Amino acid sequence: MVSEQISSRGIVDKRILNIFRSVPRHEFIPKEQLLSAYSDCPLSIGYGQTISQPYMVAAMTKELQLKSEMTVLEVGTGSGYQTAILCALRARVYSIERIKQLADQAKAVLDSLDYRAEVKMADGTLGWEEYAPYDRIIITAAASSIPEPLVKQLKIGGRLVVPVGGQSRQELTVLDKISDKEVKTENIFSCVFVPLIGKYGYEN
Repeated sequence: MVSEQISSRGIVDKRILNIFRSVPRHEFIPKEQLLSAYSDCPLSIGYGQTISQPYMVAAMTKELQLKSEMTVLEVGTGSGYQTAILCALRARVYSIERIKQLADQAKAVLDSLDYRAEVKMADGTLGWEEYAPYDRIIITAAASSIPEPLVKQLKIGGRLVVPVGGQSRQELTVLDKISDKEVKTENIFSCVFVPLIGKYGYEN
């Protein structure tokens, strides 16, 4: 998976590659999908949600430019695989999932593998005020625009990674917060994610 799907596509950071070798992706996959756990494609995890293909998880992780002990807000826990990657990179992770069953399942798997993250069920578009501001924010669902509460909860000098666009196609977008009044955005590449549902996202 790492050599054929990730490093071959230009992700060469050894720290990231080693983390992807160490985190057992199959633990986050439904039993009926186990044979495809390391395949180069997204997989259904139920409730209309997916676990992103390995390369997409790696690409978003790379764009975060994460350093040890940074505080990260993840919007869209899903299976918990991206959460585990962030924890393995020694981030302090706070993750929000709107579907209770997925939040509970992800937390159970993360705890069983000793990845320490705070997970709660809530509307992720509102962020998690209690632990703000964050060094990094990652949104693993497609936003029509970047939710303002999340920009407000990002530290000055912080970075946010999110797919932005319509429900059928988006651009992976990086936002750097220069000041309380200035942000800089850059589109990285086209992608397709499930929609971000919530007050500052799409309607359910």
